[in-house]
Amino acid sequence: MEVVDEKVLIVEGTSDKRKVKDIISEPVEIICTNGTISLTKMDELIDSLFDRDVYILVDADEAGEKLRKQFKREFPEAGHLYIDRMYKEVAAAPEYHLASVLIGANIDVHKQYLGKRMN
Repeated sequence: MEVVDEKVLIVEGTSDKRKVKDIISEPVEIICTNGTISLTKMDELIDSLFDRDVYILVDADEAGEKLRKQFKREFPEAGHLYIDRMYKEVAAAPEYHLASVLIGANIDVHKQYLGKRMN
């Protein structure tokens, strides 16, 4: 039987996926929407993610908010993770910031990304 990661993180692009993948220290499936997602694709995705912990991590921009609204409407069970608006993009956010956002969702991260906050 295939082992399926219980946690799923949905991001917009491949650069977001690469950045987040380096920070996470547990098996999490990371899915890229590559921006917008059709209703058909959304329905397929929701069906495939039934019974799993799903988190949405999108950019703090117009496209990201549009995608987030779509997920809230079509997949209300998913958790939503937010980056600080000053970073605008997941790929542009510092690792320590993403690590603290992920920890907040009970996703394990590599320790070196914690506590590197520059005040």
